Amino acid sequence: MPTTSYAHFRDVPESAWRWPSFSPAEIASRREGALKINTEAMDKLQTLRNRLGKPLIVRSAYRSPAHNRAVGGAPRSRHMLGTAFDIAMSNHDPATFAEAARAVGFLGFGTYPRSDFMHIDLGPARSWGEPFPARATSFVSEVPPAREVLAESRTLKGSGAAGVATVGAAGVEVAQDVLAETQSAILPLVPYLDTLRWVFIAVALIGIAVAIHARIDDWKRGQR
Repeated sequence: MPTTSYAHFRDVPESAWRWPSFSPAEIASRREGALKINTEAMDKLQTLRNRLGKPLIVRSAYRSPAHNRAVGGAPRSRHMLGTAFDIAMSNHDPATFAEAARAVGFLGFGTYPRSDFMHIDLGPARSWGEPFPARATSFVSEVPPAREVLAESRTLKGSGAAGVATVGAAGVEVAQDVLAETQSAILPLVPYLDTLRWVFIAVALIGIAVAIHARIDDWKRGQR
């Protein structure tokens, strides 16, 4: 069973306060500092704070009867029992907050979008007030695709090597034909030139393969 105690927030010993996210001054009546603690309600409030992972700004918690009358509270307001809290929505999404509050055991909900707070209490289950307007959802900013530095482009390097090798192979083939027709004394060099031509062709093929691989890899990583 929850216990209820009365005190002045300045009289509450620190060792008796077991709700680390809140201070007695936050929960006490704003008029004269009177404090009425319902341990079940406070336990649920601390659990809600832990669940949401961000501060709960308490606009009103316990109210003395005099303070409740002064602010126009309901004659049987649960604030006077220490089982109700008004929480600012300035740092919370109302829908997410209400869902979490229900999950930890709060049953009564009052919504006040014009004053930007939500009332929660231990029940009975009921709700009142205007709905909060939908709030914009934050999305992760779009990051433009990474681009290779031109001097470091694997595609450019592969294509360049293939181009140079192709030109080289063609040049060797032309040289072979010229030597075969005009320089019979240098005919022994023709086989070597033929080997050199095939070397250039092999380099060209490797360059083309490197370029194709780089393009496929970039496509997979979304770089192009």
